[in-house]
Amino acid sequence: MDEPQTISEQDRSHLRRCVDLAREALEDGDEPFGSVLVDATGSVRFEDRNRVKGGDATRHPEFEIARWAAANLSPAERGESTVYTSGEHCPMCSAAHAWVGLGRIVYATSSEQLTAWHREWELPAGPVAALPVNAVAPEIPVAGPAPELADEVRGLHARLHGIGR
Repeated sequence: MDEPQTISEQDRSHLRRCVDLAREALEDGDEPFGSVLVDATGSVRFEDRNRVKGGDATRHPEFEIARWAAANLSPAERGESTVYTSGEHCPMCSAAHAWVGLGRIVYATSSEQLTAWHREWELPAGPVAALPVNAVAPEIPVAGPAPELADEVRGLHARLHGIGR
C-alpha cells in the first residue's frame, strides 16, 4: 500500500457528518460511531450509525454499508465509492469492506487513537485486536486521521464510558 492519502475539504465535510452520526448514536444510548458511503459523483448513497446496544455486536455502520453496497451497487460503483467514518474500521468491517470491493476509506480517528484513549482510561481491551485497516485489507486506499476532529471524537467516547463526569 502506498503512503496514506491526504484529506480534502470535501472529505472533511463528510467526516463532519460521520461525527454527527456518532453523536446521534451516543445520544440514543449506543457506541459513538457513524459512517457515510459516497459514490464517485460525491453523492451520499447510504449512512448509518452504531446499533450494537441491542446485543448484536456486528451492527457497526461500516458493516451495514458493506451489506447495503453489495445489494444495491454494481461492482464498479462499489470500487469507485468512498466510505467515511468517525473511527477507523475494526478488522470485521475492514474485511467486509474488502470482500464487497468498496473503494477508499477516510476516517476521523484511528484505531491506534481509540486504543490509546482506552488505555489512558484504564478500560479493558476489546475481544478483537484493534488492527489498522491495511493490516486486514492491504490494498484499500486509506486517509486519516483528521486531527481537527480528534478532541470531539475523544469527548464522545469519554462520555460513553463516563469519563470526566
